[in-house]
Amino acid sequence: MLGAIAGDIIGSVHEFLGTKTKDFPLFVPESRFTDDTVLTVAVAECLLTGCSYVDRFHEYTRAYPGRCYGVGFWHWVNSGSRVPYNSWGNGSAMRVSPVGFAFEALEEVLEEARASAEVTHSHPEGIRGAQATAAAVFLARQGESKQAIRTAIQKKFGYDLSRTAPQIRQTYKFNESCQETVPQAITAFLASEDYEDAVRLAISFGGDADTLACIAGGIAGAFYAGVPANIARHALHLLDEGLRKIVIQFCQSHKIELHGLVPPAADSTCI
Repeated sequence: MLGAIAGDIIGSVHEFLGTKTKDFPLFVPESRFTDDTVLTVAVAECLLTGCSYVDRFHEYTRAYPGRCYGVGFWHWVNSGSRVPYNSWGNGSAMRVSPVGFAFEALEEVLEEARASAEVTHSHPEGIRGAQATAAAVFLARQGESKQAIRTAIQKKFGYDLSRTAPQIRQTYKFNESCQETVPQAITAFLASEDYEDAVRLAISFGGDADTLACIAGGIAGAFYAGVPANIARHALHLLDEGLRKIVIQFCQSHKIELHGLVPPAADSTCI
């Protein structure tokens, strides 16, 4: 979960810039959490408490305005709607990483990923993107190899994961659809050497940078057994107390290891 949040924050300053390199500072003064983080924490709270996704998405978005929400999602919140709007956007995938940590069977992960997606993203591609992302997180935390993860995602969801990172980088452009974000983010993870490399690769594709890094970072954090302490510390420092509190509760509830990092206004946290 924190892997997704850190990826979002690192990618936030590359949004719309078309960055095509891995050579950049991880954090700069302008780094901030975006809608990816807000809604990831909202999903985590729903998993902790059993509360309604619709209610929490509305409440969190109103509590954290101005975080680069998609136009369709923002209209959904502003209108007070409680019915999905058939989106295939990557918003369903960017927020789903907690689901991959919350269950012990892949079938349960897929069912909950669908539930978290379809309250807004009821289009088959929106659901597929959320399920594929959650499945990759689940398989990564279960200790599956990268090859096993690649094979499982291709077989179950039909995504093409055969292209290399340089091949994607050469032609890829900004795209907010699940079908043109999730496979690329998963490829960044599969091609990575460690957590940081996964995030750098995802951003270097030059697309929807914060979301690509959020998805890749969520999987990488699960696979590499956490986020490096220096990155986790920076990311947690940029969250407010309310968001940090839910992150900590989720980690403790799902036995995600706590490594003694103590961010401001918090007693402990996870990496």
